[in-house]
Amino acid sequence: MRTQIYCLLSLLWISCMPLSAANRWVINPAGGITWQIDEKIPHEDHIEMSGLKVSTVLRYGVNEKGAFMLNRSMIWPMLRTIPNNTHASLMRRFAWNITDMVEVNGQSLQNEKVTAITLNGTMQVQSEFKFSGKGKLELTRILFPSTSNPAFCEKYSLKNTGETTVSVEIPSSRSVIETDKAKGVDGSYKLVSTINGQAAKQLKPGEELIFSASFAGYKPNEKELSLDIDKELQARQALIAGFWDKLVLDTPDPVINTMFAFAKIRGAESIYDTKGGLLHGPGGESYYAAIWANDQAEYINPFFPYLGYEIGNRSAFCSYEHFARFMNPEYKALPSSIIAEGTDIWAGAGDRGDAAMVAYGASRYALARGDKAEAEKLWPLIEWTLEYCKRNLNEGGVVASDADELEGRFPAGKANLCTSSLYYDALRSAVYLGKDLGKKASQLATYAKEAETLKKNMDRYFGGTVEGFDTYQYYEGNDVLRSWICIPLTVGIYDRKDATIQALFSPRLWTPDGLLTQAGSETFWDRSTLYALRGVYACGETEKATDYLKFYSNQRLLGEHVPYAIEAWPEGNQRHLSAESGLYCRIITEGMFGIRPTGLKSFSLTPRLPKDWDYMNLGKIGAFGGDVDIEVKRLSDSKLSVVVKAGDKVLCNRKIKEGEEIRIKR
Repeated sequence: MRTQIYCLLSLLWISCMPLSAANRWVINPAGGITWQIDEKIPHEDHIEMSGLKVSTVLRYGVNEKGAFMLNRSMIWPMLRTIPNNTHASLMRRFAWNITDMVEVNGQSLQNEKVTAITLNGTMQVQSEFKFSGKGKLELTRILFPSTSNPAFCEKYSLKNTGETTVSVEIPSSRSVIETDKAKGVDGSYKLVSTINGQAAKQLKPGEELIFSASFAGYKPNEKELSLDIDKELQARQALIAGFWDKLVLDTPDPVINTMFAFAKIRGAESIYDTKGGLLHGPGGESYYAAIWANDQAEYINPFFPYLGYEIGNRSAFCSYEHFARFMNPEYKALPSSIIAEGTDIWAGAGDRGDAAMVAYGASRYALARGDKAEAEKLWPLIEWTLEYCKRNLNEGGVVASDADELEGRFPAGKANLCTSSLYYDALRSAVYLGKDLGKKASQLATYAKEAETLKKNMDRYFGGTVEGFDTYQYYEGNDVLRSWICIPLTVGIYDRKDATIQALFSPRLWTPDGLLTQAGSETFWDRSTLYALRGVYACGETEKATDYLKFYSNQRLLGEHVPYAIEAWPEGNQRHLSAESGLYCRIITEGMFGIRPTGLKSFSLTPRLPKDWDYMNLGKIGAFGGDVDIEVKRLSDSKLSVVVKAGDKVLCNRKIKEGEEIRIKR
């Protein structure tokens, strides 16, 4: 009875969810999002943008008078500080208002009114200034990180839209900070802030004046850059266009399409060119030039082959190579994180189930990547991590660990559901991969048998009634609902799916911000919401998954804090950590389209087309040899038409029933 009441409350709640009435942002015709400034000010927000050598968190907004506010939190991941630990990237904040330096008719620019802010991989701010008589200027700021240099770039365009000529003076300025030599791994770093102007002009009506600013950081004896702002902008725009031209989602829902497009940016841009190789980093003003067994090995790396982003694939392979350095004959635990450009480790939470995370991610990555030579190199790591998990099975036949990826923030017992679920999926993936690599049949048969045994043990050990739902205890003795009960759904274990889904979307766990980590708390981490939505699609609850995906996407893309998935709250103040955006994309690839790698050039496909949609397409997929397109259409006889192409070659053209699995091989 209690479960039925919770389900009824959940249905009533979601039926009342406003999807657009209170949105601050709208999708613009070019595919970005725009905030047309209205009376809903003041308002402030923050967004992270990254390049290979720099990351910047922009704290921005419009004040009560309508003027733009900006504080740049600059992070240089390769300018290492002392002690050279996880958080040792050089960071500084710059609140310099460039327009304060501009003189118009002998006075500084005043009375700014921001008219619109647009996000599209850059930030574009449009403002106007009115002054004596019929004088009027329009200012456009374009803010973005350099794709390959250690600098944040700003392009300014000042246009006379009034009826009279105005006198404009733009200064050139250069500010230098020499950091404390004793606090830098390489000594003193030079931080250079510049305005490139040095122009005095009588600006006639309709004329425009361009100038720029930059914030750069250098190691000792490193030559200062002479940045060409237009070339830097073109490089950033080309990078974004490249992301948006690959792995293209086309559905009748523009919000989900656009959220997916933005998730590709944040998921793929946060890669740093370190002395330890290309390392994907979570970001958030904390986590750079380092890798984690969860964020990188488990969350984002299995996604990169789908995107077909070579730098992403290279960073994924590099991360697994780093973890492989720590294989040992005694089967001691892997470090949770490899930090400081690959020169040190962090293992402060003990064994978090890191081997299971690496086994799961490496095997899925290798399959989707479809590169046999890479897969052969990764196979010893996969074997070692599977053996590590096997050696750590407890008396109940599930994997023991010191903690989980939340590192003690919430209890996880001596064995948790997440770690065993990842180990189960890794065993299945190893069977698929091993066949294509020609590994011994006996070894693969053992993996398959171990997976089936583990599945049964997991149900016996973790299965149980929690708060009236016949779902899972997250750990032995757990009597409060936890969001990570969704994990089995993402690895193909559906035995308790009905009660698990009811629990996930009950008022005990679901909130307007997604899933609570633990019922009765106020803490939410987007990663569990993203896993849950993927799992709910995968097990066939398409309508429920779509309702909640629409709501979540609308909140994150067009609401008050945009445009990406976030890490957590209250911890981190909803930082735009990068790997969460990869998890959003995996809702689509592995959940909605039901793609499961089954070989280096093969996969299974179980499309979940929502009842209100006539079609959904996923084009230019980079995995399984690349250039794969999937087209799903609803037919009049309640069946689906599924066409899969690889270039000009049709791999599949079938009519299927809802929920039917298709096997695809190139």
